[in-house]
This record gives sequence, structure tokens and C-alpha cells, in this order.
Amino acid sequence: MAGRTAKISRKTKETNISLALNLDGRGTYKNDTGVPFLDHMLDLLSRHSLIDLNIRAQGDLKVDYHHTVEDVGLVLGQALNKALGTRRGIVRYGSCLMPMDEALSRVAIDLGGRPFLVYNLSTRRRKIRDFDVQLIEEFFRAFTTEGRLNLHVEQLYGKDIHHAIESVFKGVARALRAAIAKDAREKGVPSSKGKL
Repeated sequence: MAGRTAKISRKTKETNISLALNLDGRGTYKNDTGVPFLDHMLDLLSRHSLIDLNIRAQGDLKVDYHHTVEDVGLVLGQALNKALGTRRGIVRYGSCLMPMDEALSRVAIDLGGRPFLVYNLSTRRRKIRDFDVQLIEEFFRAFTTEGRLNLHVEQLYGKDIHHAIESVFKGVARALRAAIAKDAREKGVPSSKGKL
């Protein structure tokens, strides 16, 4: 599993994205999507998963943030899938219960190759400044589909919407960190089917 890295570029009429990641990194990051709140969350994802992440995105932000946020999730999922390769020798599963001050989130991941997202927020607030937090679900839906993973996110409680979303991203990061880890006892693909 040496060299678990990927570089992906994607250009459409709506977005132009280049992304590089290293699954065996130190959590270094340089993210510039033009959406400050998304950059902050991607920085947290990188730092707490120990995945090195470098993202440059230009999007039609004059329209809104939707295309950029969703397409960054899509490209991040593609890069994760590419870097994982056959997924041989990985732990595969990861979970985390993540507090952030008064907020708490529960996250579980299965890198089993079948995309599915369950995403529930207890908080009902919709905006952080001009950022619509419903876009985070679109980000994770694109990420799970292209990354070929099962992701369950439940933000259990928390009054501050920033803390709530931050607990989600940190929880995903820690669960992902566990799931992508190399398992010294696993010599093949962690599945009874023999393929993920």
C-alpha cells in the first residue's frame, strides 16, 4: 500500500478544481475554495484525519456556493477512492463520538465500496453568515458516492451551529483516520467476498 496518494483535476462550466491528497500524511493542508467556511472545515478534516490535503477551487460563487461545495466533495471522494486502490490491508471501518463544546456528533464509516449516506442534524439553524449549512449534506453525499463509502452522521445536540458542523467534520476526520489505517494482521481485502 505504498504511495497512497492521488491528484485529481476537474473542470466544468461551473467549477475548476484541482486536488492532491496523501492518506499517509501528517495532516498538513492548503485549501482555497473561495468559500471560507468550507475551507475551515476542510482544514479540520485534514488535520484530524492526518490526510495531507491541497485543494484549489474556482466556482460560480456569484450564483451561489452550491456547485463549488458539491463539486469539492465529489473530487475529494474521487481522490480518496483512487488513493485507496484495491483497499487491500486497510482497517475498513471507523467510528467516532466527537464533542465540540456543547455540541456532540456520532459518525461511522465503512470503506466497503458501497456508497450510502445517512445524515441527520439536530440543529435547525440554516446559516453561518452567508453559508447555507444544508450544503454540507450535499458535500458529504458527493463525497460518499465518489469515494465509494458508507457514511452515517448524526449530530446529536448543540445550540451553536458552528460548533455542531465542526463536530461533524472532526468526527468524520477521526472515523476516516481509523478506517484508512493499515491493519498489520490483514493481508488481503477486508471482506468475505474477497473484493471491495
